[in-house]
Amino acid sequence: MHVTVAESEVLSALWRRGPLGAKQLITEVRSVQPWGEATIKTLLNRLMHKGAIRSVRDDGRLEYRALLSREAYIDAEVQALADRLFAGDASALAAYLAGRGEV
Repeated sequence: MHVTVAESEVLSALWRRGPLGAKQLITEVRSVQPWGEATIKTLLNRLMHKGAIRSVRDDGRLEYRALLSREAYIDAEVQALADRLFAGDASALAAYLAGRGEV
């Protein structure tokens, strides 16, 4: 599943704080990005269509929950970087980073 940088900001809020209502989620995302409510709601809809998050009613209140774990997201991003720069060889990426003292 491809998650854009903007979509990852919404996911990050859910990873940091756990399930959140729409108002709380918007506030959390706005604490790191100056986006409008409509933009955040668009990102929520995209993530729901991708299956990365879901909405659940809890005590009559709608909450958003991440289905995609942070670890799975990081794994996919690292693999995408390895695919793009090292012909899919993640060990070559690791060796490159180790050679720069970044691992």
